[in-house]
Amino acid sequence: MPNFKPYNYDQTTMVVINFEEQLQPGTFEYAIHHLVDGKLDLSVFHNQYHNDQVGRSAYDPALLLKIILFAYSKGITSSREIEWCCKTNIIFKALSCDTVPHFTTIAGFISDHPQEIEAIFEQILLICDQQGLLGKELFAIDGCKMPYNAAKEWSGTQRVGREAR
Repeated sequence: MPNFKPYNYDQTTMVVINFEEQLQPGTFEYAIHHLVDGKLDLSVFHNQYHNDQVGRSAYDPALLLKIILFAYSKGITSSREIEWCCKTNIIFKALSCDTVPHFTTIAGFISDHPQEIEAIFEQILLICDQQGLLGKELFAIDGCKMPYNAAKEWSGTQRVGREAR
């Protein structure tokens, strides 16, 4: 009988992780990290914070934007699921520097800053255009579903070069 090394998935282990090393060049999360930290003007968010002398420390808008943009890119729009990802997913942990914003903080940030987030998105599009990353043929961001009719009689049954039956 073969002698295999034993293994057990039901265990806890301590792992040393450098979060910046998890954000590999060429990945979307790396691009988000560097765009938010180095290219975007986030001062539009700062006027709404008045906790410089009293009050609890707030999450940096840069950190919240990173995890929200990354989550949305993965189709994750639930603030509860974003919170869970910050607890369990190494890329979210790297983007959030191992902080776990409560889902109400995430939802509040999104709903309290619609104009600011729109302005940030515009900045991102302009930077992507400057870098030649946009195709300039079609760009759709609203996710609007158009009505259609997929019935067989409307789906191109006409044949070229043959008589219609």
